Amino acid sequence: MSMRMPRFAALASALLLAAGAALFGAGQATAAADFGYVALGDSYSSGVGAGNYDSASGNCKRTTRAYPALWAAAHAPQTFSFAACSGARTGDVMSGQLAPLNAGTDLVSITIGGNDAGFSDVMTTCVLQSEATCVSRVNQAKAYVDSTLPGQLDTVYNAIHSRSPGARVVVLGYPRFYKLNGTCVAGLSEGERKAINGASDHLNAAIAKRAADHGFAFASVASAFTGHEICSSSPWLHSVNWLNIGESYHPTAAGQSGGYLPVFTSAA
Repeated sequence: MSMRMPRFAALASALLLAAGAALFGAGQATAAADFGYVALGDSYSSGVGAGNYDSASGNCKRTTRAYPALWAAAHAPQTFSFAACSGARTGDVMSGQLAPLNAGTDLVSITIGGNDAGFSDVMTTCVLQSEATCVSRVNQAKAYVDSTLPGQLDTVYNAIHSRSPGARVVVLGYPRFYKLNGTCVAGLSEGERKAINGASDHLNAAIAKRAADHGFAFASVASAFTGHEICSSSPWLHSVNWLNIGESYHPTAAGQSGGYLPVFTSAA
């Protein structure tokens, strides 16, 4: 018996360890299977500019080429709610995008704030009017970012946390649009391009501050797009597209897969 007991004990221990590992593994599989991801935000999250839009999404112009759909395809969460919509402002997120969030949501992504700050009007002004008028409009947008946007972001971020208090929330920023002293030989002046880039940096800094104050992760895409701006040799952003004006200054499919997706994947 003295020889058999240690062998029996060892066998029993091995069986218990195997059973525990099986149970733990099953728990991990269940956790993975229960994983829920909700993608909120504006056109930079819906995928405007990447093409292949889902007709069912209507004017929201969601596409499988956008970073949220690409991430979901690669990671297969049990639930994936794609609520981002072209043209969305903070108020649109509050009124029309929060329904998929619940206590079981594990991951949330969002790009928001550019439309509130008047991004589209800034670019239109800079394309069609003088450099002085462009710079003045950029400064007006920056003043809005300083005075009004933080409160609007707080409202959205508070609502996300209230509905999904356990979720990891990744707030993604916007790229710089122009490579200065690049390959462009026409279009905006260098002064206008510099002012627009500065406005993007200013907006990103404000968004990053509000995200951090809410305990959310801020994921900058500026570095990922460096070398791929408009006026670079390999742009990941549309310049002015008169045939499809809504795609102007938005990431291409390569910008979504090569710029936004790896940044989000690292932050998620």
